Amino acid sequence: MRIPAISKVLPLLLLALALAAPWGSTAWAQSKAPYTLHPADRLQVSVWRDTALQREVRVLPDGSITLPLVGRIVVAGLDTDTVEKQLVERLKPYMPDPIVTVAVAAAEGNVVYVVGKVTKPGVVPLITDATTVLQALSLVGGLDRFADGNAVRVLRDAGGKRTVMDVRYNDLLKGGSLDTNVVLQAGDTILVP
Repeated sequence: MRIPAISKVLPLLLLALALAAPWGSTAWAQSKAPYTLHPADRLQVSVWRDTALQREVRVLPDGSITLPLVGRIVVAGLDTDTVEKQLVERLKPYMPDPIVTVAVAAAEGNVVYVVGKVTKPGVVPLITDATTVLQALSLVGGLDRFADGNAVRVLRDAGGKRTVMDVRYNDLLKGGSLDTNVVLQAGDTILVP
C-alpha cells in the first residue's frame, strides 16, 4: 500500500482544521460586537477616487472629527461602519455615490489609567473587550508592598454619572471575592491606595 506524499495531504489537513476551528468560523466573528470609537483613537479616512479627502484624523476629546466637505461629525461610541454611512450621506451633495472607508489606525483611546501604589503606574491599553482589573494590574507589575490590596477602587465616568467600584485584590489572589474583579471600560481609573 502506498502512502500519499505529505506535501499533498498537508494542505487538505490544514484546510479541514481551519474550517472546523472556532476562529475560522464566520459565526464566531459575527458574534463579537464591533469596536466602538473613543476620544484619542486615530482613524484613516479615505474616499475612493478622491485623494484630497484621504487623511488620518484623531478623535477629539469631545468625540468628534472634522473633514473637508463634511465638517464636524461626532464618532465616539460608533463603529466604523456607522461612521462610513454617515460620511457617505454628508458627501452625497458633493459627489455621486461616494465610497468611503474608515479604518482604525490606532485604538489609542481604548485605555485605562492605573495610579497609586503599583510597580509601574500609567496607561494600560485594553487589549480585549473583557479586560478585568486583575489583568490590568498584572500588566503594571502588580501592587507594591505598601499597597492596601483590599481597598483598590475603579473610578468610572459614564454619561456624566460617576461610579466607584470596590475591588478586593488580596481576596481575588486567593480565589475569593470574584464579583469584585470588575470588567474595565475605556477611560476607567484604577486607584490603588
